[in-house]
Amino acid sequence: MSRTKQPLGVYIHIPFCARKCAYCDFLSAPASIETMERYVECLKEEIRAAAEGLRENYQAATVFFGGGTPSILPGRLLCSVLEELYRQLPVEAGAEITVECNPGTLTEEKLSAYRAAGVNRLSIGLQSADNRELKTLGRIHTYEEFLESFELARRKGFRNLNVDLMSALPGQTREGWLSTLSRVAELGPEHISAYSLIIEEGTPFYEKYREGAPGHTLLPDEDTDRLMYEDTKEFLREKGYERYEISNYARPGFACRHNLSYWERTDYKGFGIGAASLLGHVRYTNSSDLAAYLKGNFSYESVLSLSRKDELEETMFLGLRKTEGVVLTEQMKDIYGETLERLQQEGLLARQGERIFLTDRGIDVSNRVLAEFLLEEE
Repeated sequence: MSRTKQPLGVYIHIPFCARKCAYCDFLSAPASIETMERYVECLKEEIRAAAEGLRENYQAATVFFGGGTPSILPGRLLCSVLEELYRQLPVEAGAEITVECNPGTLTEEKLSAYRAAGVNRLSIGLQSADNRELKTLGRIHTYEEFLESFELARRKGFRNLNVDLMSALPGQTREGWLSTLSRVAELGPEHISAYSLIIEEGTPFYEKYREGAPGHTLLPDEDTDRLMYEDTKEFLREKGYERYEISNYARPGFACRHNLSYWERTDYKGFGIGAASLLGHVRYTNSSDLAAYLKGNFSYESVLSLSRKDELEETMFLGLRKTEGVVLTEQMKDIYGETLERLQQEGLLARQGERIFLTDRGIDVSNRVLAEFLLEEE
């Protein structure tokens, strides 16, 4: 009698891009085709090395190629990684298989290869429908090129498309943000991710827009940023998109299953430099050293055995990102009882039966609320 296998999320990191965007702090950079080819061979070696310890207990339920810009790879290279995964691990029938793409890197040939290899979801990084804002961000494409990529994906049969958007950009107004939302919603993607720009240290944007730097006042102020956030929620709801996580909206049935695995703490395995994994009670992070990786050194940068305290904290501050929240256990009630009561009284949390979730006001100050679930060290 065969044992039921656990669902596994698989993340595959492609650290290459055409050009580094001014706001980006992700592990990514331009590279030669020779480097890409060697990296793909190493990915396949890493998958083969890990598969023996995974295949007995797991089957892949989702696969997500992230980056970087995975679509910068020639289609044959990306698909060869997916084909190796199929050879090495059981993959659930109907698994969600996503490739992150940038406009300007998609071709008919690539999309045909993706479809033939089983890719059924694309996540297209637009960020803005305003070409001036795209230029400020350092994006390699125009809105018109995005439209070409979106329409090409539809013609090639993709029926599950996400579009990434970003608000609170330098010089952006509420009217400009609403124009971006409107133009994208008219296209009818199944999923929209809408984030506020965060100025990360170490990026060109940090040097230009940090407090005290010339030009930093070009960023929308806090009140405008908050109004943009409210506009997003109301506008997308009117257009038929359900918010299922703080920054993610989907048509019914199209929530991103892979990202839900992170927020719900189901097991996932990451391949490639800097990729993270959660297997059982252990978190792993791969080394970020590309040179070592290309020599076949698939080492971990960190390995953390999670205590029950760690897991409880994660269940709360990850699970409460979802609009449906988390189902309370007796242990949660015992440990967080006073905190839950106080946050409900403050109107930041609501409860229905055994389920607790953030109110609209709680989502507005979610970082503060989620920090309440960090426990003192024992």
